[in-house]
Amino acid sequence: MSVLDNKTNPTMTMNHLKFSNTIKKMSLYLAFIVIFLVFSLINPSFITLNNILNIIVQSSIIAIIGVGQTLVILTGGIDLSVGSIVAFVGIATGLMLKAGMPLAYALIIAILIGMVLGMLNGIVVSYGRVPSFIATLGMMGVARGGALALNSGKPVAGLQAGFEKIATTSIGTIPIFVFYCVAIYATIYVLLEHTKFGRHVYAIGGNTVAARLSGVRVKRVEALVYVIAGIFAAMGAIMLTARLNYATPIAGSGYELDTIAAVVIGGTSLSGGQGKIIGTLVGALMLGMLKNGLTICNVAAYYQQIIIGVVIIMAVFADRMKEKNI
Repeated sequence: MSVLDNKTNPTMTMNHLKFSNTIKKMSLYLAFIVIFLVFSLINPSFITLNNILNIIVQSSIIAIIGVGQTLVILTGGIDLSVGSIVAFVGIATGLMLKAGMPLAYALIIAILIGMVLGMLNGIVVSYGRVPSFIATLGMMGVARGGALALNSGKPVAGLQAGFEKIATTSIGTIPIFVFYCVAIYATIYVLLEHTKFGRHVYAIGGNTVAARLSGVRVKRVEALVYVIAGIFAAMGAIMLTARLNYATPIAGSGYELDTIAAVVIGGTSLSGGQGKIIGTLVGALMLGMLKNGLTICNVAAYYQQIIIGVVIIMAVFADRMKEKNI
């Protein structure tokens, strides 16, 4: 055997690395396709148009709230309050509409409420230096308690006629949620990829100290991502309330975990600084597809939780392996 035979071919090595990197980048989409095909083969009713549209609608609210969660996680934080903010804003919106307030005013105030609650999170985390887990855990209790207190724990029904059209309208056969998601994700994509703010978000998540030394106003950016998270939670609350056509103080229960799951499944690192907004959209759709497919296949609810939990653990494990370049 010649000496050359024992040496690694540089071209083959480069091709192998390119192939490996391509597989890593495409793994989320490959997993999505595999799950879709598996459920399609198990139960043909899974791939009917009505069911696919149903998955899209069910996933859209998590996808919308997940936008704000993505920004928070990209900075290395986490927001456990989004589900409770959904409940608080939903009840507040329901009460305003039931009282006869014009729809436009009620929606503006609802967004402002989400903005204020997010701003409180941001101030406590960025300027108060309280860990985001603790700060948003506290807000989760405050907002959920506030939702219960606003109407003595009762749901709000009898909302204005036409309010439900915000969530139930379709353009042709395409639900309005599709257009909401396209507009929102396109906007945030541009914000993250083509603006100074987006670069600062990634910089803070990558290395806070280095970002500060580079002139990034870390506290301001950190506070702002929580404000944005509150705004998107309020938008999710409006969509959910409109879709149900009533408001309930238990709305949004578990949304904080669902949005975190969508973000992590979508490839955003919990350590911050790495991830793409489009991944969150795919992650939310995958989560919705899993829940829908398991339900159609008559899998018991407790087994569904186990399966989805395993998927989330696998996603986090894959993220850790990626960070270590394994």
